[in-house]
Amino acid sequence: MQETDLPGLTARVLWASFGLAVAFGAIAQHTRFCTMGAVADIVTMGDWTRMRMWLLAMAMAMLGFNGMVGLGWIQVESTIYASPQLLWLSNLLGGVLFGVGMVLASGCGSKTLIRIGGGSLKSLVVFFVLAAAAYATLRGITAVARVASVDRVVLGLPAGQDLPSLAAHWLGGQARSWALGLGSALAVALTAFVLARPEGRTADTWLAGVGLGGVVVGVWWVSGQLGFIPEHPVTLEPSFLATNSRRMESLSFVAPMAYTLDWLILFSDTSKVLTLGIVTSLGVVLGAAVVALASRSFRWEGFRGTEDTANHIVGAILMGVGGVTAVGCTIGQGLTGVSTLALGSFIALAGIMAGGWLGIRWQTWRLESQL
Repeated sequence: MQETDLPGLTARVLWASFGLAVAFGAIAQHTRFCTMGAVADIVTMGDWTRMRMWLLAMAMAMLGFNGMVGLGWIQVESTIYASPQLLWLSNLLGGVLFGVGMVLASGCGSKTLIRIGGGSLKSLVVFFVLAAAAYATLRGITAVARVASVDRVVLGLPAGQDLPSLAAHWLGGQARSWALGLGSALAVALTAFVLARPEGRTADTWLAGVGLGGVVVGVWWVSGQLGFIPEHPVTLEPSFLATNSRRMESLSFVAPMAYTLDWLILFSDTSKVLTLGIVTSLGVVLGAAVVALASRSFRWEGFRGTEDTANHIVGAILMGVGGVTAVGCTIGQGLTGVSTLALGSFIALAGIMAGGWLGIRWQTWRLESQL
C-alpha cells in the first residue's frame, strides 16, 4: 500500500463505522434497549424482557467475533482485552462504580447518547460531565490515582486472558479452534435461555439482539479487516487505522466520549483527527434522533430539580471514572469485551451488574424514606 492510499482507506473505515453506529442508535431507540433498564426491570418487577434482548446481543457478538477468529480473519491478541496481565481489581471496582453511576444518571454511556438523540437535555449534561471525568481518568488527576492504586493489582496469566488462549495453553489444541467451539457453545446456551420464555421470542427482542450484536461484530470487522494494514507505508509495522488505542476496536462509549469532547474543543488543532470511537459516538446520537423524530417520540427533557441534577452529575462522574478504570462500559465490556471471551470483561460485567443492583436498591430506599 502507498502512503497516498491511506486517507481514502481511513475515510472508508470511518464512514462504515459511522453507518453501523447510526444503525445501533436507531435499533436501540426503537426497541428501548437499555442495560440499566434491564437490571431495573428485573429488580423491581421481575421482568426479564430487556435482559433477554441484551443476552441475545451478547450471544450474537460472541458468535460473530469468535467465528471470525476461527476463520483467521482477525486475532484476539490485536484487541485491548486479551492481555495476559489481568487487572481484576480495576475491572471489578471500575465496574461497580460504573454500575452505580448508570443508575444515578438514568442510563449507561450508550443510553446517554440515545437519550440525547431523543431530546434529553439532562443527558447532554451527563455527556459533558462523563467525558470530562473519563478524560481525567485517562490522562489527568484521577489517572494518576488509578495507576498508583488499583492498576497495581495485577494477576499474570500464562497466556492471553481470553478463554480460548487459556484453554489452548492448559488443555492443548489451537486457540482458533477453541475460539470457534467456546464462542459457539456460549452463544447457543445464551440463545436457548432467551428462547425459553415467550418474551424472548418477540420481534423487538430479536431485532435488538441480532441487530445490536451484529453491529458490534460489524465494527470488529471494519476495524480488524478493512482497517488493518499488515505493513504501514510510514512505520513499516502492522497498523489499525483510525483507532485511539492503535489496536482493533469495536463499540465502547466512555473513553470515546472523552475523545469526542477533546476533538470538539480542539477542532482547529490539526493533530486532532476523527477516530472510530468519535464517529460511532456521534452516529448513535444521529440514529436515535432519526427514529425519535420519525416516530414522534422526540421530547425535550430537563432536570426536575436540584436533587435530580445532583444525581445525574454524580452518576456521570462515577461512569467516567469507573468506565475507564474498568476498561469499558455496558457495551465496551458487556458486549464488545465479552465477545472476546476475556476474563477481565466478565469481571467488569459482574461489577457493573452488582453496581447497578446497589444503585437501584439505594434509589428504592430513598423513595420509600420520603413517603
